[in-house]
Amino acid sequence: MRVGERILVSGTAPVEPDGSSTPGDAAAQARRCFAIILKAVEDLGGSAADVVRTRMYIVDPADADAVGQVHGEIFGGVRPAATMVVVSALLRAEWLVEIEAEALVGDEV
Repeated sequence: MRVGERILVSGTAPVEPDGSSTPGDAAAQARRCFAIILKAVEDLGGSAADVVRTRMYIVDPADADAVGQVHGEIFGGVRPAATMVVVSALLRAEWLVEIEAEALVGDEV
């Protein structure tokens, strides 16, 4: 959703176009979440460089480094404010990560 210069992408889960869950480990699932997020940001007139905040929810603390590494691959040069939280569960048992992002862009669409 875009409101003025602010783009909010919430609750992005590792879901494939057919609705199935992204297979693989937390890193693979994080990559899928970020791909969905970046497409949404781009569709609303922004880019990865406009992302100012991310929130990553993981179910296993052992996945923190892998998810953080993927975050760094995508946003290393941008360095948005980032939070990672361990939660007891996500909506589907096979999901290992869910991610939110906020972006600030220039001219309104």
